[in-house]
Amino acid sequence: MANSRYDLVVIGSGPGGYVAAIRAAQLKMRVAVIERDQPGGVCLNWGCIPSKALLSSAGAMDTIRGASKEHGIEVGEVRFDFAKVIARSRAAADKLSKGVLYLLKKNKVDYFEADAVVAGPHTVSLKQVEGKAAPAVGVLEGERILIAAGSGEKLFPGMKVGDGVVTSHEALVLDKMPASVVVIGAGAIGLEFGYFYSAFGAKVTIVELEKQMIPGFDAEVAEELRRAFIKRGITVMLGHGYKSMARKGGLWSVTVNANGAEKSIEGEVVLVAVGRTPLSMNVGLEKLGIELERGGFIKVNDSFQTSVPSIYSIGDVIRPPLLAHKASSEGIAAVEIMAGVREPGFDLLKIPGCIYCEPEVATVGLSEAEAKARGIEVKVGKVPFRANGKAVAIGETVGFVKIVATKQYGEVIGCQIIGHGATDIISEVVLGKALETTVTEIGKTAHPHPTMSEVIMQAALAADGKAIDF
Repeated sequence: MANSRYDLVVIGSGPGGYVAAIRAAQLKMRVAVIERDQPGGVCLNWGCIPSKALLSSAGAMDTIRGASKEHGIEVGEVRFDFAKVIARSRAAADKLSKGVLYLLKKNKVDYFEADAVVAGPHTVSLKQVEGKAAPAVGVLEGERILIAAGSGEKLFPGMKVGDGVVTSHEALVLDKMPASVVVIGAGAIGLEFGYFYSAFGAKVTIVELEKQMIPGFDAEVAEELRRAFIKRGITVMLGHGYKSMARKGGLWSVTVNANGAEKSIEGEVVLVAVGRTPLSMNVGLEKLGIELERGGFIKVNDSFQTSVPSIYSIGDVIRPPLLAHKASSEGIAAVEIMAGVREPGFDLLKIPGCIYCEPEVATVGLSEAEAKARGIEVKVGKVPFRANGKAVAIGETVGFVKIVATKQYGEVIGCQIIGHGATDIISEVVLGKALETTVTEIGKTAHPHPTMSEVIMQAALAADGKAIDF
C-alpha cells in the first residue's frame, strides 16, 4: 500500500485488537491491524471458540448417555468419531476467523499478515512470517500504537510439548481420543478439558497445587464443583504439586508431591494447564524502555498508555484476568479515551469470569470473603437450583446462586453462580452491578417462569430475608 501512515496501528487481531480497531474506525481514525497468525487471534482460533465447540459435543454426549435413565429414551450403544468432533471445532474457529477479516474490511481497517516489532514511538516494522507471503510494506507509521499481543501457553521448566504432552493448543487438534488423561492445573482451562475428556469416556485425573479447584474463586463454588467432578468419576487431587514426569511404556508417569509424600499417576496424555504468559517479548519493548511488571505484563496507566505516551496496550498482555471479553472492553475503552469521548479509568470488578464445564461457573465482582477482607459489611443471599422449577424439570439441579450486597444499602457488589447455564444468566447481575442496582430492585423485578434466572431473583430476595421459594 502506498500510504502507510495511520492514526492507529494495532498489533494483534484477537478479541482485544480487532474490536479496538473497529471502534477506532467508527471514531473516524485510519487504522491498521497486524497479525502473525490468523484473524481473531488465540481466542477465535486456539481458545474460546474451538474449545466451546468441543464442550458442546461433550454436553451432547452427556445428554445422550443420560437420556435412557432420565427421559425414558432408549438409544442403545453410543459410539462417536472423535476425529469428527475435533474437525467440527476447527470448522467453527475457521468460520469466525473469516468473519473477523470480513468485519475489518467492512470497517475499512487495513490488515497486514506479518510479525510486528515496535521500532519507535510511532513506527512499527513488519517482518515476513515463515511460510506466508511477505507483507505489502516494511514499515507502518502511526500517531498511536496499540499492543494487543495476547498471551501464550505456559509450561514448567524442563517440560517439552510432544509425544502425549500437550497444552490447550495441541489438545484442540488432538484427533485421537486418549484412554487416560492427567490434567495439571485446576483452573478454567484444565477443568474444561477435564470435563470434555471425561464426557467421552477417558479416565481423568486433575492435579492442583492449591487446596481448592479454581484458586481465587469463592470457596463454596469450588467445593460444589469438586463434588460434581468426583460424581462424574474424575479423580481430583488437591494440594498436590507437580514434581516430574517420565515415559513408562505407552504411558506417562507423573510424580506429584503432597506434604513431603510423593505419588505417581499414569496417563496416556498429560495436559499442562498451569496458566498463560503475556506475549510481551520480541516486539521491541526493551529497546524503547517500556516498563514491564512482574510476570512480564506491560505496565499501563488509567488511559492504557505505556511509559511511552504514544504506545498503548490492552488485554492479556497487560494484566489478569486473561479473558477475551475483558480484552474487548479494554480495547473499546482505550480508543475512546484516545478520541476524548471517555474519561480515563477501567473497573475490573465489572468484568465477569466464566468456566464452561458442567456445571458451569460464573462470577462477577467481589466474593463474600473478598468483601469482608476489604472491611465491607455485607449481606448474602444464597439459593440452590434444586429449589427452581425449571432446574427440576430439566434435571439440572446442581449448584446455586450467591449474591453479595452491602449491608447498609443493599447494593450488589458481587455474584457467584455454579450450575447449568450459569455463564448466560450472570449477565443480568453484570448489568445490574454496572447500574449500581440493589438486591431489593432485583427482587422486585418479575422474572419469566419457569427459567433458571429465577434463582437470581430468589437469591436477591434471600439477601433481604424475603425469599419465597426457598
